[in-house]
Amino acid sequence: MESPPPPRPVLRSRLYEQVADQITTWITENGLRAGDRLPPERELAQRLGVSRATLSQALVALEVIGVVVVRHGDGTVLTERARTAPVIEAIRAHADRLPEIIEARDALESKLAALAAARRTEGDLAAIRAALAAMESDIDAGGRGVEADEAFHGAVTAAARSELLTQMMGAIHDLIRETRLESLSQPGRPRESLAGHRKVADAIGAGDPDAAAQAMHEHVMLVSDVALLRDRT
Repeated sequence: MESPPPPRPVLRSRLYEQVADQITTWITENGLRAGDRLPPERELAQRLGVSRATLSQALVALEVIGVVVVRHGDGTVLTERARTAPVIEAIRAHADRLPEIIEARDALESKLAALAAARRTEGDLAAIRAALAAMESDIDAGGRGVEADEAFHGAVTAAARSELLTQMMGAIHDLIRETRLESLSQPGRPRESLAGHRKVADAIGAGDPDAAAQAMHEHVMLVSDVALLRDRT
């Protein structure tokens, strides 16, 4: 008779996962509701006895799974989803699907960039440039450029004029937003992302499909380097 397989090792909770769980417990215990703000990061870190870096990563994880939204100049605000399912499980489920989301982004957006380079109009180029300017302005003001980042990729998608690819991008829109939030919360990442956008825009403006596809591939690979994947070991 074959012996049963050994039990799976118990996954240890990472510190930022534990902190995220502590935050949601604190939210419940204090009866906070959608629209309420969390204390400033410095104060919250002191209350929880953790570093600002760990707290920041925990808040990013909570934002990615929809518990909070971080608004530049307005603090960390609770959403309607604060909160249902166990937080640590939700964070790990997100991390588990990240590689597939990134793979899909690379395939779809590299092709869209190539098509945009071949099909763009002056109106398309104006929309792309406007998104770049908005992202730079937001970053200069201390923001992450999340909305402008989304507008840039939307403008590239529109310039490609591929109805089916646009529908496919729409189908994974929410998943891509998760990766965008996580990526743009990495230190220094907003400006790196902006530089990647400019390379894509330049290639599209030059009408060079191969260069546009390569620039978009490099950009997606850059933004795929996120803490939730690096910390899975």
